[in-house]
Amino acid sequence: MTPKDPIDDPRPHGPARPRGRGRRRVLGGAVVAGALVLGAVVPGAVVRASAQAGPPAPGYPGKAADWSPGDKDGFGTAIGALDSTVWYTLNDGTLSEVYAPRIDTPSSRDTQFVVTDGATFADREDEDTDSVVELVDPRALVYRQVNTAQSGRYRITKTYTTDPDRAAVLVDVRFESLDGQPYQVYVLHDVGLGLNANDDTGRSADGRLLATDGALSSAVAASGGLTDTSSGYLERSDGWTDLREDLVLDDRWDAQTPGNVVQIGRTGLTGLGDGQRLTLSLGFGTTEDDAAQAADEALDRGFDDALSAYAGGWHGYLDGLAPVPASAERWRTEYDVSAMVIAASEDKTYRGGFIASPGKPWAWANELQHLPVYHEVWSRDLYQHATALIAMGDVAAAERALDHLWTVQQRPDGSFPQNARLDGEAVFGGLQMDEVALPLVLAWQLGRTGPEDWARVRLSADFLLAEGPSTEQERWENLAGWSPNTIAAEIAGLVTAADIARDNGDDARADTYLATADRWRAGLAEWTVTTTGPLSPEPYYLRITADGNADAGTQIQIADGGPLVDQREVLDPSFLDLVRLGIVPADDPVVANTLRLVDEQLGYDTANGRFWHRSSFDGYGEQADGSQWEPVDPGSGETIGRGWPLLTGERGEYELALGGDAAASAQERLDTMARSADDRSFFLAEQVWDDRPPSAEGTEFVPGEPTFSATPLSWSHAGFIRLAHAVDAGRPVDTPAVVACRYGTSLCPE
Repeated sequence: MTPKDPIDDPRPHGPARPRGRGRRRVLGGAVVAGALVLGAVVPGAVVRASAQAGPPAPGYPGKAADWSPGDKDGFGTAIGALDSTVWYTLNDGTLSEVYAPRIDTPSSRDTQFVVTDGATFADREDEDTDSVVELVDPRALVYRQVNTAQSGRYRITKTYTTDPDRAAVLVDVRFESLDGQPYQVYVLHDVGLGLNANDDTGRSADGRLLATDGALSSAVAASGGLTDTSSGYLERSDGWTDLREDLVLDDRWDAQTPGNVVQIGRTGLTGLGDGQRLTLSLGFGTTEDDAAQAADEALDRGFDDALSAYAGGWHGYLDGLAPVPASAERWRTEYDVSAMVIAASEDKTYRGGFIASPGKPWAWANELQHLPVYHEVWSRDLYQHATALIAMGDVAAAERALDHLWTVQQRPDGSFPQNARLDGEAVFGGLQMDEVALPLVLAWQLGRTGPEDWARVRLSADFLLAEGPSTEQERWENLAGWSPNTIAAEIAGLVTAADIARDNGDDARADTYLATADRWRAGLAEWTVTTTGPLSPEPYYLRITADGNADAGTQIQIADGGPLVDQREVLDPSFLDLVRLGIVPADDPVVANTLRLVDEQLGYDTANGRFWHRSSFDGYGEQADGSQWEPVDPGSGETIGRGWPLLTGERGEYELALGGDAAASAQERLDTMARSADDRSFFLAEQVWDDRPPSAEGTEFVPGEPTFSATPLSWSHAGFIRLAHAVDAGRPVDTPAVVACRYGTSLCPE
């Protein structure tokens, strides 16, 4: 991955604020007879304010947009509701990106409240409150934020749902004055439609805030309507800038020229008496009228009714899955949230398109802000999702994932893009051979061996023959050469493709695929196992070799601030896919020696359990003081990659393959992953702090707890699901038997 430089912005984003990670498990609501019990929304008809027409806002185009952080505190969508093409995310006390009409398309940056007394102060939630997140229902992606003013003046409680019947997000809002004083409360909406936050217009109409970029539109409405509405340009004429200056909203603008639009409107909330409750609605549609209709109809339906249907959908989904494995019984909420995160990551227009994560961690969204980055499709991640879906009993979704790979992502030559939008448009330009191979393994696992699937399998298998076994990029996406992890996927892909070829009468191709797979397996030692390396006198696997000669001291450049270093000094735990995919025996002495080195150099222990860095000299993580990752010079070492929970899951799968006393450790790996989940959202992160956490005034970075990396990461959740089922099964659940039996490993069924 190639980072870009951040754009200056006065809003703080590093070092990040602490996230308050105690071991407390909080459920903010109660489930009674399958329905959620929440405080009632203020009854009565929706009242619309009269239409407003403001003069053109000055300061076009406004300050350039930056990103909303990618470590989410909440994430949700209505499961199975294909008309509800909207996903919400939460971060730092606010409603962060809302994705619409596809899950790869953020269409707002954030929505929050501004509180003022009109005379002495003006607060915004992301800067002036302490926020606590609660999972309202352990069997539905319903989250609540409780934001208490640092001054002690007020408290804002917000509960979120999406309307299962339309593209709208509903927020149940309670505003309490804690000091007995009345306050003015404004909704502040940073628009950001359709990936690009710098090309929107905004206006007020009938007590709503409307915005459009010409292709997609949004509407913000509230029960009781909004007054004192304005649409301006960030840091030039937006309502927060106005209020911040003199605590009074002096101007009413319409942002008539496309730019970075921020909207504001005064609610009826005061914190006293009847001015404590309202429902906020964000609607989306092609036109402003469509968006307004979605927002209005959601308001008319009411929060409680929408939430009941939303939660009922998730309850029904979980009820239809395989039982929670015994290994995960004590982690039932973490397991259910993992299943729901994976399911919620699927798009509703391009069915089977599952994104990696609903956010942009660190600095990805500055010069790259028009790209989806993590909220896009990798065929590698999609394989991880699909194998977890199979394990947890949603085979239909795994089938859709394979259909998406075949019909949208696969190129005419049989390759797959490094990553792509849901319509198949490539985002980055790399070629990763494991991403070509893993769809073949998935097709075999699903029993998709008919003529139509065979035609797709043949394309990709033939591409592997022509281009493998070296790769332009391995699974960590920034080194080229001969990778044991990539070659493992390629061998498994060719062997499974050969089995499908035989089913379709193409014995010649089957023989060619198998002969090539055998030849590549025989070449593993020369290409990826060094006998001359400085780390051990015994042979061990390398992360990658640039030249296919593992005994050569060839220099390779480690990305993200890493050094130019002898390739024989670089380790990576992901070689274990050779075992899980059935290619190399778990008790192979080279595997054992490499694991010993990996444990010494990449492993670390925390109160939550043991984790591993993804590679020697890895710099893909926060800076030493805990502030955000950003591009640094080669060899600087200024950024530090921490441990990846998904590697803990892969170690557990290896230990099950090894069997004997080692298999007992797999349960502890599962427990470790569960303990690393965020204590309030129950999300698993891309990375957790290592045993040398940063030190920064006023912050606490706890080893084994999530960093500010992509959260939730679906791959981490998929690894947790798969390991839970593997522990119960006593063996990895995604090993293709045809591969294990060909190479005589212990994972070949009896």
